[in-house]
Amino acid sequence: MSRQQAIQQLKNYVSQHIVGQTMLVDRLLIALLADGHLLVEGAPGLAKTRAIKVLSEGIDGDFHRIQFTPDLLPADLTGTEIYRPQDGSFKFQRGPLFHNLILADEINRAPAKVQSALLEAMAERQITVGSETYKLPELFLVMATQNPIEQEGTYPLPEAQLDRFLMHVFIDYPDASAEKEILHLARNEARDNLREPSRPETTISQSDLFAARREVLDIHMADNLEEYLLQLTLATRNPGAYGNDLANWLEYGASPRASIALDRCARAHAWLADRDYVAPEDIQTMAHDVMRHRIILSFEAEAEGITTDHFINELISRIAVP
Repeated sequence: MSRQQAIQQLKNYVSQHIVGQTMLVDRLLIALLADGHLLVEGAPGLAKTRAIKVLSEGIDGDFHRIQFTPDLLPADLTGTEIYRPQDGSFKFQRGPLFHNLILADEINRAPAKVQSALLEAMAERQITVGSETYKLPELFLVMATQNPIEQEGTYPLPEAQLDRFLMHVFIDYPDASAEKEILHLARNEARDNLREPSRPETTISQSDLFAARREVLDIHMADNLEEYLLQLTLATRNPGAYGNDLANWLEYGASPRASIALDRCARAHAWLADRDYVAPEDIQTMAHDVMRHRIILSFEAEAEGITTDHFINELISRIAVP
């Protein structure tokens, strides 16, 4: 079985258990292949937690869920030094960040010190406790969730941390047919759980996953398409070149991480489509999820009801496709 077939088999397995959230499943796989972290925003009950848990069942790695609350401490994530009275020494007890797949549930409910500890883990793939630095596993993916409904008692994520997320994905309610399928699935799973919960037939090894990541990086991108990708990012810093209205709508543009993320995600999107080259639609499809959390709109744009997605749509429509 090829690595693409193995990933497709994983996608099919996750899709059997996560109904009506096709985009979320795709973005999880893209984050896995592009070696980045994912911020998912959606109302409660849309299978955000379930999605990464089911994904972890098909991968040779461990999963841990962290419920973020206002009283959470950095040591609750990183771990802490434990005193051993028998020999008077200290031993480091590792925290939940030392797992492969992390669900940071309701991430915006934790205070700044906790956000800082998570930021180091996401950015540097390491944590520092006292004077010691500990490396995290090579396979390390954080999927953080936000609830857009409740804002009381939350701490908005700083721009520096938002920029560390490969993508910011919005998910919505399933349609009527999907919800009917969810109803049947929940009933069948409740019946099956009385016996033995289903598991995937095979799991993807970490070595195969890292090899798939190398294949993604080898996907061909033509020079003119690379220039197009860069123009999309650069246009967020100089929107006036494409219209005065765009210039009035924007406060801050995307960082160079946006170009890197868009490149990786477009290649992963093409790889999942079983192509050995990047097409313009790969870049355009991924542009919203990669850029929406990396640009800041002006007060004027907010007063006019302009969203970041609308701004990105305007960029895509005004920048010539090679």
